[in-house]
Amino acid sequence: MRILLVEDDPLLGDGIRAGLRQQGFQVDWVRDGEAAQRELRGEPFAAAVLDLGLPGVDGLEVLRTVRLAGVELPILVLTARDAVPDRIRGLDIGADDYVVKPIDLDELGARLRALVRRSHGRPREQIRAQDIVLEPASRTVYRLGMPVTLTNREFDLLHVLMLNAGRVLSREQIEQHLYSWGQEVESNAVEVHIHRLRSKLGAELIRTVRGVGYVLLPRVKQDESSASIRMRVLAWRQR
Repeated sequence: MRILLVEDDPLLGDGIRAGLRQQGFQVDWVRDGEAAQRELRGEPFAAAVLDLGLPGVDGLEVLRTVRLAGVELPILVLTARDAVPDRIRGLDIGADDYVVKPIDLDELGARLRALVRRSHGRPREQIRAQDIVLEPASRTVYRLGMPVTLTNREFDLLHVLMLNAGRVLSREQIEQHLYSWGQEVESNAVEVHIHRLRSKLGAELIRTVRGVGYVLLPRVKQDESSASIRMRVLAWRQR
């Protein structure tokens, strides 16, 4: 799960980034409001952690600007301003949640996971598709009630596909969700991880839509043809 962190304090920002990475997040970090506006408009983050006390363009102005530009990803405001009117103002402008400094990193991670789940219409802690259950907080996966061991990257890929179940994701979109800035991505990395997930979780879990990408269907009929799957996927995308 890829997160944008907007924090100008180098010590606090480094601590937040390290803490969220330990919880399995991919974290990209910028330190001013102008960079935040640019990245929030141009990159497919799952959520953002936005400090209000930024140099130049402050956090409230960043929030107002990106919401007016149509940016809909969940934004959690991080601030030392604990007055109720300040929190109300941020929420009215477009913040999805508020955390007042000093912060607890475990709570911050839990709030981010909840925001991302809800943004995909999944309020429950567990994510289910076919016979697979994924628990983001503990980073565990079960098939038919039995635990399945996945690498960190395999888990992240499955998480992205399950959050977007029924939606075709291209290889490029998947890479943007899985890798933060500066991470080297091999040309066939997504294909390799897809192959390993199929071997561990069943060949029918993830379907290839040729020329488009990959899709995890919530339910799959064993006798369903590739053509009918493609028609179903296109119908879902037009809803």
